[in-house]
Amino acid sequence: MEKKKVLFVATVVKTHIMQFHLPYLKMFQEMGWETAVAARNDYEDPADCQIPHCDRYFDIPFERLPWKKGNLRAYRMLKAIIDQEHYDLIHCHTPVGAMIARLAARAARRKGTKVIYTAHGFHFFQGAPVANWLLFYPVEWALSFCTDVLITINQEDYTRAKGHLHAKRVEYVPGVGIDTARFRENPVDRWEKRRELGCADGDFLILTVAEMTANKNHITILKALALLKNEPMFANLHYWICGRGETWQSLENSARELGIASHVHFLGYRNDAPELYPCCDLFAFMPYREGLPVALMEAMASGAPIVCTRIRGNRDLIADGVSGVFVENSPQALAEAIRALYADPQRREALGRGAREAVQAFDAEAVYRQMKEIYLSV
Repeated sequence: MEKKKVLFVATVVKTHIMQFHLPYLKMFQEMGWETAVAARNDYEDPADCQIPHCDRYFDIPFERLPWKKGNLRAYRMLKAIIDQEHYDLIHCHTPVGAMIARLAARAARRKGTKVIYTAHGFHFFQGAPVANWLLFYPVEWALSFCTDVLITINQEDYTRAKGHLHAKRVEYVPGVGIDTARFRENPVDRWEKRRELGCADGDFLILTVAEMTANKNHITILKALALLKNEPMFANLHYWICGRGETWQSLENSARELGIASHVHFLGYRNDAPELYPCCDLFAFMPYREGLPVALMEAMASGAPIVCTRIRGNRDLIADGVSGVFVENSPQALAEAIRALYADPQRREALGRGAREAVQAFDAEAVYRQMKEIYLSV
């Protein structure tokens, strides 16, 4: 009997497929399916691109911006692969990868291929710029007719998709799932790890784990720290930024201009992020837009006290005052929250306990079971 075949499509390998989808590739292999991945090789050394549980890999030159000419070539390459390989199931992710995959799979769907799309956060959302609605909403509306199952990962997107988009089915799945036990039972020596990174015992460590982009809004945290630099507490404040991206240089420049450079530490991409969460005294997360942020869930599972923006995705995870603190997205509001939490270690401890308890609803095992049911149902 010929094996069934599944194709996973995303814009990039290292920062998407490898981060979120290996358990599902493994799941399909264990069910006897042939697995394939189509995504751009975004490793610094292309030879490092080794995808576990993947029988075939196709390096597709997706561009991050949908209007880039290179995506025409990506479409032609992906369509040829889909037409030749006759996949039973295609699961696509990320805006560009999913857009091109659904267009390329139109003929295959008429022959029985099922297409699943996971929206990791629509670009049109409550409070989004009008330009986002004008550009992205019509595209998602049109492509929803080419979608057998649309999976949303937060309640706002689910409600909107059910009411206004036209996929055959719309499902809510609480994110990609995280192994909460991995973070809850982390054996790291907090004080030894802090010393390893150059911290004194009395330092108050604020951590952000997020790629350095304008959306992640690290600049508001820098400006909040600058508002505190003349206060006695500032001598103990240190801010770790774990991630990389196009705003790195501008953030370093801003830290110098604000006079706080010696208190801001750019750690770059880290493989030991799970060991960093338990080391911080406060996890600060101030993005403008999220789907359901994995870094925030990891910090919660580690028992870190959270301060974050009241946006879609964050609202699904945090109960204000119980498992974290919502603040207005301004340096002044964040500075006040840091000041208050710095002075109240008991409240920080209570918020950490609340976060650890709340995130159990997003545990990977529950998400995997739900995803397997969806896969088998189509």
